[in-house]
Amino acid sequence: MPLKSFVREIGNMSKKFTKKEKHECRRGGAYIAPDSSPLSSTAGSSTALTEHGRWANLPPELLLDIIQRVEARETCWPGRGDVVACASVCRSWRQITKEVVKTPEQCGFLTFPISLKQPGSRDTPIECFIQREKATSTYRLYMGLSPALSGNLNKLLLVAKKVRRATCNDFVISLVGNDFSRSSNNYVGKLKSNFMGTKFNIFDSQPPKDSLVRSTNRSLQKTHLRQVSPRKPMFITAKISYELNVLRTRGPRRMKCDMYSIPASAIGQGGTAPTPTAFTNCNDEARLGFKTLKSTQNVPLVLRNKAPRWHEQLQCWCLNFKGRVTVASVKNFQLVAAAEPSQNVAVPEQEKVILQFGKIGKDIFTMDYRYPLSALQAFAISLSSFDTKPVCE
Repeated sequence: MPLKSFVREIGNMSKKFTKKEKHECRRGGAYIAPDSSPLSSTAGSSTALTEHGRWANLPPELLLDIIQRVEARETCWPGRGDVVACASVCRSWRQITKEVVKTPEQCGFLTFPISLKQPGSRDTPIECFIQREKATSTYRLYMGLSPALSGNLNKLLLVAKKVRRATCNDFVISLVGNDFSRSSNNYVGKLKSNFMGTKFNIFDSQPPKDSLVRSTNRSLQKTHLRQVSPRKPMFITAKISYELNVLRTRGPRRMKCDMYSIPASAIGQGGTAPTPTAFTNCNDEARLGFKTLKSTQNVPLVLRNKAPRWHEQLQCWCLNFKGRVTVASVKNFQLVAAAEPSQNVAVPEQEKVILQFGKIGKDIFTMDYRYPLSALQAFAISLSSFDTKPVCE
């Protein structure tokens, strides 16, 4: 049987996808939901894995060879959905697939939902774009160059919905576009602003291991201990600050990001960034949340916007986006590492653009990120640029 037909049969056999998930992923190929708990799903759950007789009993050597061939052949979406289909057959297939598929840092591909919380590639940036829907206050993150260039090959990664409140704005982030409930497995985090829109906190539904995640709000810590509701606990993983423009001088916004979940040593030689391998169970987070929120003596990574240069002929501020940004906007920015001399970070690493965001058309923006940021962190930082900032412009 040809490999392509073989994989197609596997995909048809998989009972993983519900009608709701298929509708949501009609443009982005296959979708595989995160485990609610490792190998402990209930029989009625949409994430339950069913052992399929002849497929589950394949020799491990043959199974490993099949999955390696599929993974090597399909390097982009929607073809990458064949790899997801292999992981959806049964537990043994899923285990081997997870061992074969590398992290985005190693291969530059986004395959499973957990890839959205793992650091991007070290070599080349992962190119994405954001589509804004003003009528519904919704922001969709796709993997691809742009809607015009990628066409139907776009892969939907994350969706954010802006919720306006009396004293702040929240951007709730989910894996799908029709489920923003905090108790849902599709919920991954949120971005919360202050009243003036100058400071933002990035919240994650789970803390990365061995990170600097902390909470300075004592009442928030008490809430984690009580767990009076089934909603997922929240952990502050980063803080974004925009500099006030009191004199109303013309120029780009100035911003700084304190990445509590990433140590400053991550960008140094031999440094590593936290890389979660699975979605943590909500109940496990509730038990571990308070302990994880303790402050540490390690120094978090700090990002700052790259200063633009003034172009005399064009009479405007300019940054080199290498063709990825085509429309001038105050929202456009590039972030680089702001390392202290004592941290011994090489100059090329300090000048390397870690995240860039900019406008290319009406309600279309590009977002390119790389190590040590994850897609979720880059998306949350980019969302902060959409919020109104009357005192920063």
